[in-house]
Amino acid sequence: MWSPEREAEASAGGDPAGLLPPEWEEDEERMSFLFSAFKRSREVNSTDWDSKMGFWAPLVLSHSRRQGVVRLRLRDLQEAFQRKGSVPLGLATVLQDLLRRGELQREADFMASVDSSWISWGVGVFLLKPLKWTLANMLGDNKVPAEEVLVAVELLKEKAEEVYRLYQNSPLSSHPVVALSELSTLCVGSCPDERTFYLVLLQLQKEKRVTVLEQNGEKIVKFARGPHAKVSPVNDVDVGVYQLMQSEQLLSRKVESLSQEAERCKEEARQACRAGKKQLALRSLKAKQRTEKRIEALHAKLDTVQGILDRIYASQTDQMVFNAYQAGVGALKLSMKDVTVEKAESLVDQIQELCDTQDEVSQTLAGGVTNGLDFDSEELEKELDSLLQDTTKEPLDLPDTLQETYTNSVPSPRISDAELEAELEKLSLSEGGLVPSSKSPKRQLEPSL
Repeated sequence: MWSPEREAEASAGGDPAGLLPPEWEEDEERMSFLFSAFKRSREVNSTDWDSKMGFWAPLVLSHSRRQGVVRLRLRDLQEAFQRKGSVPLGLATVLQDLLRRGELQREADFMASVDSSWISWGVGVFLLKPLKWTLANMLGDNKVPAEEVLVAVELLKEKAEEVYRLYQNSPLSSHPVVALSELSTLCVGSCPDERTFYLVLLQLQKEKRVTVLEQNGEKIVKFARGPHAKVSPVNDVDVGVYQLMQSEQLLSRKVESLSQEAERCKEEARQACRAGKKQLALRSLKAKQRTEKRIEALHAKLDTVQGILDRIYASQTDQMVFNAYQAGVGALKLSMKDVTVEKAESLVDQIQELCDTQDEVSQTLAGGVTNGLDFDSEELEKELDSLLQDTTKEPLDLPDTLQETYTNSVPSPRISDAELEAELEKLSLSEGGLVPSSKSPKRQLEPSL
């Protein structure tokens, strides 16, 4: 999975356009200030110092996150942050400050904090440092060499969590023990190079989520069973299951290879038969039969191994369920520690008594206050009925205007012209030949209508 070309691409890639701060291209004066070197001490000008540090420190870490790397070097950062041929002169000071704050850690110091003996066989460069770096550390020189590898602590933790989730979601998680080579292949997309992969395993080992063991010249990795569980040491059961898994893979590959060989013998027999070579065709058929018998024997062994593995996986599931039941019983006992049937009955009686008291209080308040006067409801109802009867007998005394309005609002029946003329003639005779005014007939006709 690893090659020098891939590592060079991952570590020395330039910063993508559009991801740098706005002032990078717009403010020449500001960038000239930021590209200048730090003062010898922060006490000289704390404002300038903090301004530069506040710009470069987050930019260095965000650049590493975008590149997907956890290892960084001063030389690579200087190349990544070149601007118009200029290199930031204060990056070494920035890295020193990040080291002081614990956001960065020297790769050698990180490895010294974890048991990394299991990787000494493969990546010897991890354990070899230039003599000048060792002497500088011994003499107390805090300068960061351009080639020294630093580790972004928080980014490494994020990468370790990513690899752990990747393993949990893969078929390899069917058993906690997995070959280091298989895990390396699984993590190709997450770890850009071999060193990053080993650093991630060391971080997981530091968090007690994996342990690494060498078995018959091959490295195997054991994962913790849960995200918050601690990994246990590799035991004989783990080794036995791992060997069974390897045997299953070996038998499967052998069966596939023999199946291809049997198919090849069958094709050779067909071609020999077409060519009239009967003896050659018979030999090919005999070879095919022998191969098929070997396949049958291997299938029997493979079924046995798979059956054992299935039983082991089932027993592990049963153990997990048993542990869950046991934990549930313990929690239930703890929660029911002070609860008894007598206490529960007493509590229910108290609640019922309080409810009854509340109902009585509510009924009392709903009765209201009578101010000492008692009224007979039957007498009140009789008096109300008599008032209603008197009201229906008495005519309504309406004002003239309202009465006229009411009368005008009642639609009068339809009368023909002949009837109107006859009525008018009667009125004229009764009043001595006087014809009433335009308004008088209407008022006098209304009662007759």
